[in-house]
Amino acid sequence: MTLAQAFRSTVEAHPDRVAVRTKDDEVAWTWGELAERVDALAGGLAALGVRRGDTVALMLSNRPEFHLADLACMTLGATPFSLYQTFTREQIEYVVRDAGARVGLIEAAFTDRFPALERVLVLEEGWPAAEGFEAVEPVEPDDLITLIYTSGTTGPPKGVQLTHRNLMAAVGAVDGLIDFPDGSRVISWLPAAHIAERMAHHYLPVAKGMTITCCPNPREVAGYLPAVRPTWFFAVPRIWEKLKAGLEAHLMGSGHAEALAAAVRRVELVQAGEAVPEDLEAEVARADAEVFAGLRSMLGLDEAAAVNVGAAPTPREVLVFFHAIGIPLAELWGMSETCGAGCVNPPDRIKIGTVGPPAPGVEVRLGEDGELLMRSEVVMAGYRNAPDRTAEAIDPDGWLHTGDIAEIDEDGYVRIVDRKKEIIINAAGKNMSPANIESSLKGASPLIGQACVIGDRRPYNTALIVIDSDFGPAWASKQGIEGDLATLARDERMRAAVQAGVDAANATLARVEQIKKFTLVQGDWLPGGEELTPTMKLKRKPIASKYAADIEAMYM
Repeated sequence: MTLAQAFRSTVEAHPDRVAVRTKDDEVAWTWGELAERVDALAGGLAALGVRRGDTVALMLSNRPEFHLADLACMTLGATPFSLYQTFTREQIEYVVRDAGARVGLIEAAFTDRFPALERVLVLEEGWPAAEGFEAVEPVEPDDLITLIYTSGTTGPPKGVQLTHRNLMAAVGAVDGLIDFPDGSRVISWLPAAHIAERMAHHYLPVAKGMTITCCPNPREVAGYLPAVRPTWFFAVPRIWEKLKAGLEAHLMGSGHAEALAAAVRRVELVQAGEAVPEDLEAEVARADAEVFAGLRSMLGLDEAAAVNVGAAPTPREVLVFFHAIGIPLAELWGMSETCGAGCVNPPDRIKIGTVGPPAPGVEVRLGEDGELLMRSEVVMAGYRNAPDRTAEAIDPDGWLHTGDIAEIDEDGYVRIVDRKKEIIINAAGKNMSPANIESSLKGASPLIGQACVIGDRRPYNTALIVIDSDFGPAWASKQGIEGDLATLARDERMRAAVQAGVDAANATLARVEQIKKFTLVQGDWLPGGEELTPTMKLKRKPIASKYAADIEAMYM
């Protein structure tokens, strides 16, 4: 089956169920209404010459029209792909040229950065429509469903080519692990150029008949949770870190510190495979009924069948905290090259500190150097216009070389160590994972928003630390400290508070991993900026170049 067929099956099965909506229901299209709009737009695009195999560039925020545009292009057998809203004009031009797009569907806000194509259709000016359209050529499983352009931490982005066959295999893998109830709900809030957004909040809902609520501002997603009560919620570690900071402060302020401590003890015993004493079990059960259940309801995750985190290492303290309050947060692992599928902790068998076993239909093994290799129908068709890079990534036996160093335990659960190219080897020859050290730093203090560890070929580790843009100013205000992030970074009281967090992180790290010195960055690092990709991965080489003087000063 293709996603085009899955869409029609969903429309037939649930014509009156809401498919896509805004929070206030200003827009609320049923699956039947969405299908009518999809066919009308598909007819309009066909009249403009869009055909099967064509690529179509989309630059749209999280709004119902994205789902409409993507499905309309797919209906024609075309290949829609999304652009990050933070891309510069030069980056957009590169991606559009590499994809070979002749047509673009965009919002008016992006017209000043969008290049001239044969047709650039602006949403606010009206999109073409043709009533009574019927697709002439059927979509085939090996047709491309989208291109995902990796966010490029080390060079120009690569275009990952995904087929309907890949995507439907990924849908099956997720569906085989999570028992989604009929009428499930998700929030669309991540960039549509990211595979996690397309998979979790577009393709899967289309295949399973879920209701999608669009959140145009990702900073507001926490406010959408109680309004939507999603059945499945996926977020990057930073979102969970911020939620933990707020919830933990609430528990401490309301006198429930002991209840939380007891629940944390229970989680650690369960994770260690040890028996939980009856009195501790009873104490936590009372706390759950009296405190944690209300907290889950207040947060809006009381009806979630599964909650997941991925894209970067998550501090153990964060995972344990959510398990303690009855929200079994589970890490997962996937790549753009695998439709975002790969390994995931089953909701009822979570091992904290791992990304779980391979999903149904996925094989994994380790290479000689510990690199995680993966084979499955979810693996991409290849990189766009780059057969050499495709051959480097996928060997003749079909194994994808992921670039991640990993470990696999006796139960088949996978632990990601770090990216192969990012492993630090210090002056004494010791191998270390900067990502895991950075995760420990961020988990040790809510004041630490971002951290970049330095130490390759160095005698000791140092770090560039960015003050959290939300928690930092709030904390400073309570101390009588005013000013922007640059001002706060120069304040000795702020530095002392961050030092306490670094000390706490160091206490959990091996001596060779510990941070000996750090520099507070005077400002913020924003997604899509000089230091972070749009998906919030560190751009290590640009960071090393931009902050070279600060880094060298820490080794003097």
